[in-house]
Amino acid sequence: MEVASLWLQLLGAAGVILVASTFLAKSADVIAIKTGLGRSFIGVVLLATATSLPELGLGVSSIALFDAPDLAAGDAFGSNIFNLLIIGLLDLYWRNGPILTRVSATSTVVASLGILIISLTIVAMIFHDSTTATSGWTISPVSIAIVFVFLTAMYMIYRFDKTQEGQGEDEQGAHLSSSLSRAALFYVLSALVIVASALWLASIGDGISRIMGWDASFVGTQFLAFSTSLPELAASFAAIRINAPELAISNVLGSNLFNMGFVLFMDDVALTGAPLWTAISSVHMLTAAIAILMTSVIVIALTNRPRNRPTRFWTPEALILIGLYMLSSVLVFKLS
Repeated sequence: MEVASLWLQLLGAAGVILVASTFLAKSADVIAIKTGLGRSFIGVVLLATATSLPELGLGVSSIALFDAPDLAAGDAFGSNIFNLLIIGLLDLYWRNGPILTRVSATSTVVASLGILIISLTIVAMIFHDSTTATSGWTISPVSIAIVFVFLTAMYMIYRFDKTQEGQGEDEQGAHLSSSLSRAALFYVLSALVIVASALWLASIGDGISRIMGWDASFVGTQFLAFSTSLPELAASFAAIRINAPELAISNVLGSNLFNMGFVLFMDDVALTGAPLWTAISSVHMLTAAIAILMTSVIVIALTNRPRNRPTRFWTPEALILIGLYMLSSVLVFKLS
């Protein structure tokens, strides 16, 4: 009975996140247009930050409340993979040519920075696996370097997006009649609901891992990553419905930057007594490597334009992204 209750709770938390994320996307779009900051920058910073709050909340609470760093790391790395899958699904859903040809060059910059910062997490795992010199440190020096690169990346994206200002913006949508103050209020309320749901998910994930006897890294990478990536999924499809592909793609790519650059840093802060990288499974190197490969596919698709869809139903990048996600799921299950 307890097992059924946990799975029902997982569905319930996922449903709450889906609804809140729809309001979040519409509010962020209003803020982007009303403030003049543009959909690319708002997607990377404001929307991506809010939709990544479940990863942050779940990661910190998994470590602080349940002493489960592998759940936290698995969720962050698994969310990367699922977020990149979302781009493949968006491409299948979009019918006006390949969706990655409809966004500005800012997305290429964000994706490239994503490859850099994911690579640094692999460096962190290899570094701490090969030496015990910093095992007594509370926070890994590599984590400090990662958060510094993340903050620098945010500034670079802001500066680059300013040079692209006005490109690809489409201000159509009835929701844009909403006031800036009303949009800001709905943004904050939606974000708070998402955070509360993330704390709930941490408890659910710990229970599922314990009762089912599954490895925490597998539960984090698959089930919790899917649940905490629902905001990106819901917000991205909501952005597509309001004809804002720029907001959708920048949200997903920006979320991966936030997961690697900030969420894992905060997870390291939450884990007392040793760096995070000494307490997690090496299987996360695999998911990080696949995330780099998937992001590289996106960079190639972003830079290869103009082009048309081979058929109205699919593009090569969509099939590759979906295939790599399925491959990662099988490998993580077998290796965990």
